[in-house]
Amino acid sequence: QVQLVESGGGLVQPGGSLRLSCAASGFTLDDYTVGWFRQAPGKEREGVACTGSPTYTVTSVKGRFTISRDNARNTVYLQMNSLKPEDTAVYYCAATRRTLLAFTWSRASVYDYWGQGTQVTVSS
Repeated sequence: QVQLVESGGGLVQPGGSLRLSCAASGFTLDDYTVGWFRQAPGKEREGVACTGSPTYTVTSVKGRFTISRDNARNTVYLQMNSLKPEDTAVYYCAATRRTLLAFTWSRASVYDYWGQGTQVTVSS
């Protein structure tokens, strides 16, 4: 059974850090492009970062968030530093076998598999 499971969310103060994990089962994540998305209450789902060469990140998190892979663990990570209250959202990972480009990676519709999401709350 193909499954993506996110973990690592929680409550953190502004300026703090979190590392989200996206663990895959039932398939080899290295064969897939993996994206991280987030959705805040009342807002549309937004692409945050995507694996590839080069990796892609949305402008609002450039220099603060980094996406990486650990193929041995079949896991993709999202390292989030210098967190801001506006980063508060449910974060999802998603996977596709497609090779994505700069103008496609942030479209939720191009991904085939999704995790259930993990809540990130940035608040003092």
